[in-house]
Amino acid sequence: MTTSPVRVRFAPSPTGFLHVGGARTALFNWLFARSRDGQFILRIEDTDRKRYHPQSLQDILDSLRWLGLDWDEGPEVGGPYGPYFQSQRLPLYQEWADWLVAQGKAYHCFCTAAEVEAMRQTQRDQQGAQGYDRRCRWLTPEERAARQAAGHSSVIRLAVPLQGAVTFHDAIRGDITFNNKELQDAVLLKSDGWPTYHLANVVDDHFMAITHILRGDEWLSSVPLHWHLYQAFGWQPPVWAHLPVILNPNGQGKMKKREIVQADGTIVPVYVHSYRQAGYLPDALFNFLCGIGWALDGETEIYDRETALAAFDIAKVQASPGAFPAEKLEWMNGVYIRQITHEALRHALLPHLSQAFGVPVETLAADERLRLLIPDLHERLKKLTDAPALIGFLFAGDIAIANPEDLIPRNTTREQARQALTAAAGMLAGLESWTPDSIEGALRALIADLNLKPGQVFGPMRVAITNQAVSPPLFSTIAAVGRETIVARLRQAAALLAA
Repeated sequence: MTTSPVRVRFAPSPTGFLHVGGARTALFNWLFARSRDGQFILRIEDTDRKRYHPQSLQDILDSLRWLGLDWDEGPEVGGPYGPYFQSQRLPLYQEWADWLVAQGKAYHCFCTAAEVEAMRQTQRDQQGAQGYDRRCRWLTPEERAARQAAGHSSVIRLAVPLQGAVTFHDAIRGDITFNNKELQDAVLLKSDGWPTYHLANVVDDHFMAITHILRGDEWLSSVPLHWHLYQAFGWQPPVWAHLPVILNPNGQGKMKKREIVQADGTIVPVYVHSYRQAGYLPDALFNFLCGIGWALDGETEIYDRETALAAFDIAKVQASPGAFPAEKLEWMNGVYIRQITHEALRHALLPHLSQAFGVPVETLAADERLRLLIPDLHERLKKLTDAPALIGFLFAGDIAIANPEDLIPRNTTREQARQALTAAAGMLAGLESWTPDSIEGALRALIADLNLKPGQVFGPMRVAITNQAVSPPLFSTIAAVGRETIVARLRQAAALLAA
């Protein structure tokens, strides 16, 4: 167990957008570092040049920042152990691969891809053990020199011990043993000079002074190879901790890399930016991801990041997989929305309203009508993107009511509905004080004068004003929309019933 200051890293590949599984890994690394006054390093594993996408890199950086997972060293920050892109560290990998060869702990393999595939096909046909048969490991120095002189390209493979076993301690899963005979002589450096995952990770983790590696359990089977690399180099291995798999919402199978369509037809996004676009708050997603594999106390579900930092313990992360309960995230997001201030909610809604209605954010920011409706929206939203459907009437011109019957409540005649709309328009046109309270008082007095029930007046008014069966409270809605527009919409609806 290392006693050095804690240094952890999150090392994504910019071959796709940041998946919620990767975000959970980054979050646990961040929690572990911050809770121990350590450092959180962001390293970009961009050695897969065929699948590299600059937009994926930017998505990773933006998504981490949105979640509040700031890094101490890495892209756009720098640091003493850079560069933090593996594509900029190729000479280092070449140097240490050559060192292993010189020490007799790795060797040049001259087998072509076709030869390796033919070897595997033979193994499949004979139903034997699969993997490279180490034929180049046993070449004499003269044979190797002859092939190199002839210009044969080669990869560098690790010469894994053929006897014995590797036992290491995982901070989550305890002691784990792998037999060496089950391991392959893994490729460390490809013929084009680019490293494989195994070499690049071990070299980088050593030279960046990484003390703990928290990563998904799909990498658990790589540890024996990495352990042998540390032994070959004579370096101190880090502490490993392999996080549990995140399962699909139904609990069946590892969470997919693309959006999930559930049995009821609902779609569950898998990328962090999708949740941002769908109107989730970063603190809600942070809290939610904490709960997949770790629990604060077994009972508390809503807690802020300061509470998580104070309590986080990698030893209490469960080893068993956990499902991704999408419905719980939506509920949790609603809780977080109700915890923020009215002003914070208004600010958070601006980009979503701008996208929905094509109105510049600056214009919306100065729109006082929004301030009037925010308190009522606050109690209704589960996602920020729910707001446009509730307040679209603010940005509509003329309300086009397709079916006049929608203006007529149950147990109400057409004439009663028309009369209610006409009387309300007249009353509101001359109302002196334009506040929700004064509007409510005047309308309730009107109901008494008309000898109608509240639903017989408020129902037609709601449809006439919003063209929606559900909206924010009527009196706040009337105050926000404004006198001129309200009177025009009520009279237009009354005329529709008179036709």
